[in-house]
Amino acid sequence: MKEQPAQIRWERRTQRPLLALAVAFAVAYAVPIVAPDASRSVTRLCTMVEWFVWGSFALDYVVRLLLTDHRRHFVRTHWLDLVAVILPMLQPLRLLRLVSTLMLVGRRARMASQIRLTTYVAGSVVGLLMFGSLAVLSVERDSPNGNIKTLGDAVWWSFTTMTTVGYGDHAPTTGLGRVIAVGLMLSGIALLGVVTANIAAWFIARFEKDDVEERRQTAAIEELTAEVKALRAQVTALSGSLEPGAVLPRPVPAEAVVTGTEALDGTGVS
Repeated sequence: MKEQPAQIRWERRTQRPLLALAVAFAVAYAVPIVAPDASRSVTRLCTMVEWFVWGSFALDYVVRLLLTDHRRHFVRTHWLDLVAVILPMLQPLRLLRLVSTLMLVGRRARMASQIRLTTYVAGSVVGLLMFGSLAVLSVERDSPNGNIKTLGDAVWWSFTTMTTVGYGDHAPTTGLGRVIAVGLMLSGIALLGVVTANIAAWFIARFEKDDVEERRQTAAIEELTAEVKALRAQVTALSGSLEPGAVLPRPVPAEAVVTGTEALDGTGVS
């Protein structure tokens, strides 16, 4: 059995730990927003957890880069990972850490072959709704003209934005809030396209399966028809080989066979 490359082994071993760190990041990001009156020590701890999680994903990128045999190709094909690693360094904003961590989690989740598409889509929907609600609440809560003041308002706005319904009862008024809205709308359209394509692929697979079964049955019927034609041809050939007026021998009665056998062994009566 051929040994897998070191990069693939590393990705499989770190898949679950990185997902657990992503959950920890979600909790650390949500606590200061849901509980704005939390103590300074709690807020500082959440900030440290956020940076630790981002640093873990950054370290994961560096290790995968060192383990691969084609580093230039790795950088070209994983440029989004590199952007997500560099993004928080440009300006220490919590929103940048949020975006970069979401990008890194998404990229690593796509590498896991054991995660089904439906599970990935469902997790993406829940994650985008949660992080979108928290992000818009964090930037719109203190806006003087904003109307997204509670978590319920933020969740409702995220639902209407991701589904591209847009009732207009709640809308962001800040620049960052509108950037988040654009991201949610584009993500909602993309996820809707993925779900639609997945459903269409399922129907196509079902139709192809039924078509294969129908073709198999048709081939079996054609094979049986060919065998019947061959048997008819053999019967016709045997019938044509007999001389005109020839009579086929009649089968010997069972009584005659028994009498002949008794006469041979001397027990019969002549």
